[in-house]
Amino acid sequence: MSTRTRPVKKTETAPASDPPDPRGAPGAPGTRNTVVLLALTAVTNLADGIIKIALPVLATGITDSPGQVAAVALALTLPWLLVSLPAGVLADRADRRRLLWLAGGIRLLAIGWLIQTVTSDSTTIGTLAAVGAVLGTAEVIAQTSETALIPALVPRAERERANAWIAGVETAANEFCGPMIGGLLLTAGTGIALGSTWVAYLAAALLLLLLTGRFRAVRTTKDEAPTEPGTGTGTETGTGTGTETGTGTGTAPRTGRAPRAREFTEGLRYLWHHRLLRTTTLILTVLGASWGAWLALMPLVAKETMGLDARQYGIVLSALGVGGLAGTLAVTRINRLLGRRWAMFADLLGTLAMMAVPVLTTQVWAVATAAFLGGMGGTLWTVNSRLIAQNTVPDALMGRYSSAARLIGWGGMPIGAGLIGVLAEAFGTRVAFLVFAAAVAATIPPFLRIVTTDELRKSA
Repeated sequence: MSTRTRPVKKTETAPASDPPDPRGAPGAPGTRNTVVLLALTAVTNLADGIIKIALPVLATGITDSPGQVAAVALALTLPWLLVSLPAGVLADRADRRRLLWLAGGIRLLAIGWLIQTVTSDSTTIGTLAAVGAVLGTAEVIAQTSETALIPALVPRAERERANAWIAGVETAANEFCGPMIGGLLLTAGTGIALGSTWVAYLAAALLLLLLTGRFRAVRTTKDEAPTEPGTGTGTETGTGTGTETGTGTGTAPRTGRAPRAREFTEGLRYLWHHRLLRTTTLILTVLGASWGAWLALMPLVAKETMGLDARQYGIVLSALGVGGLAGTLAVTRINRLLGRRWAMFADLLGTLAMMAVPVLTTQVWAVATAAFLGGMGGTLWTVNSRLIAQNTVPDALMGRYSSAARLIGWGGMPIGAGLIGVLAEAFGTRVAFLVFAAAVAATIPPFLRIVTTDELRKSA
């Protein structure tokens, strides 16, 4: 994969993946936007982390069925499969900041409804699943829009640092601070926990007012639309011939807006014809399914097998965030010492530990240590994979590419959440975790074969 260009026509423009930077020199607006995005990420993911523990804990207070508890987690992540592609099209057509406001409004309404059902003592598994689905939909819209905004608001030279901190804050808030604070707030009262979440989402909406720059996608030619490899007449990214030949090349834009139906698949086609992007995304599907499975079943395991209350489970869950924060602080040094390839490989080992440890033991320290390793590896993967995409994918396609990558990669989370519930009901929790540990181990050979140092160097 490469950001270099090869001539298609003498009149072709600069690569769509690296348009002239409208923000000017790095430093002023780029730094301000990075700070705002960090604050936005921290506040929203803090609220998401509280919800992540609140919904399953509320579910375990209603039922002791692994399948029904897992169904709540499934509803929270299922929108990544159902609405990712439409969200990507929206992010490339509409004002991305307004989409973030839309997502914030949806979150506020959903949390308000949940607070009403809790205070009236009318909460059911169906209620929790419905709220989870609504919040999951809002998350898809928000994550897709924010990811597409980063290349437009942050200068290229500052992206590695920005991505490292954003990914770290995301993980620390979502997996560490959020669950830990959520456990404490739930102990004080469900209404207090949910009310704090509502306030956090409101604060995030207000932070968006501080962003400066452009919030819509920029096309290198009027209304250009990326298409299949080899068919374009504009700029072509990559080093190949336009068709897949071992390493993949991406796609070539052409003039003329694609039909609306075609727009939904453009991100998928770009991804699929890029061998490196395709491979890492498919591996992420397995990793995401494993994370979804762990998060879906662990609340019940913590309560029924480990004997933990909501506060104690929140502390165990926060080990993910501590690991993520450690990954944030270490990612630049690890990339320099080991290289991007082995930094990403660490996520495979960390996720494998997360799934294998519950098979061997349910000791709190062991489960928490594995979660720490998984959280650290997850941040290393996230930072590096985002840099690869942002340095390669055309800005006009960034929303659709991001949604396509998350449809395939993060779409594994609801699959994992649903599958582990079925496996646990039929064969027990240890067998369920063992199946996912084996699936993660199976990703190691294709990673070592395809995700090579030479391929990653092309995306630097």
